[in-house]
Amino acid sequence: MTDDVDVGVLRKGTEGLSMADYAEALRERLPDHNVAHARTPAEERELVRHVPVVTGVGIDEALLDRAERLRLFACAFSGVGHLPFDALRERGVAVTNAAGIHAPGIAEQVLGYVLSFARRLDEAWRRQQRREWRHYRAHELTGSTVTVVGLGAIGTAVVRRLAGFDVETIGVRYTPGKGGPTDEVVGFDPDALHDAYARTDYLVLACPLTDETRGLIDAAAFATLPPEAVLVNVARGPIVDTAALVDALRAESIRGAALDVTDPEPLPADHQLWTLENCLVTPHMGGHTPEHWPRLADIVARNVRELDASGLLAPSSRGDSQSSPLDDGLPDLENLVLPSR
Repeated sequence: MTDDVDVGVLRKGTEGLSMADYAEALRERLPDHNVAHARTPAEERELVRHVPVVTGVGIDEALLDRAERLRLFACAFSGVGHLPFDALRERGVAVTNAAGIHAPGIAEQVLGYVLSFARRLDEAWRRQQRREWRHYRAHELTGSTVTVVGLGAIGTAVVRRLAGFDVETIGVRYTPGKGGPTDEVVGFDPDALHDAYARTDYLVLACPLTDETRGLIDAAAFATLPPEAVLVNVARGPIVDTAALVDALRAESIRGAALDVTDPEPLPADHQLWTLENCLVTPHMGGHTPEHWPRLADIVARNVRELDASGLLAPSSRGDSQSSPLDDGLPDLENLVLPSR
């Protein structure tokens, strides 16, 4: 590793994807910058000493202690709750995330789930396995009500893809006054939520896991949802009370569930959810497409060029280990989540 590296890529990958491929995607977009990929812990420790931009799934305080000139940590996750924010803030390191890069793939996954339940494709598969030519009645998505909890990049992408299906949409967000792409927007007030649940055919969870959303879909929610309702969770497992979900599925108090995330996760091999015919489980892969690294590399490359144009990547701007982008003033970076002061 040399001290003329502009962007350092850490070794830990995500969703089974190679960080070497991510580094190559960055090189293609930043031909005038030096991008280095650390393959070992020793290489990581050496790399962070001199590089102004580091990107990866996470960075711990041990690595931060070695980072003498770090300006930006570009997190390869949308969620950043695992990062040592106090240490990053203390060292004046800006942080961006990967929000939005998964939205197209996850939104398509949601549509696949919904259409599978609407057209009862699971029953078609079972009858095919038995070589059984026997008619059954499916449903129509047309005229249904779809409630989407969370109107960020993923929720918005879901709503846009539903536009051609002649459905009613209800959006749930923290600040309903901001409106949204849905026919109706409500907040997290319990009465408003349960009013929405009672009218819902497909309940799509696309919100972050917070103190307010943890356990949001509990026994009371399942009691309010109509018996024909289907739950779709592409957010985080703990947003749903798993025991209450199992009870609802077994009692058929809802029609079914499609889960790309679970609690616990990974789902143990002996868990009841695997055995329920009205539950579709996928292994947290809704955003895992060939566009994962290209989309993230687009964001990071744009931010690197912004930093460069502002002079923050020049060696002279990195000579003082105490200098901070929070002090110097940052350019307009995409997906900036820190600084917060």
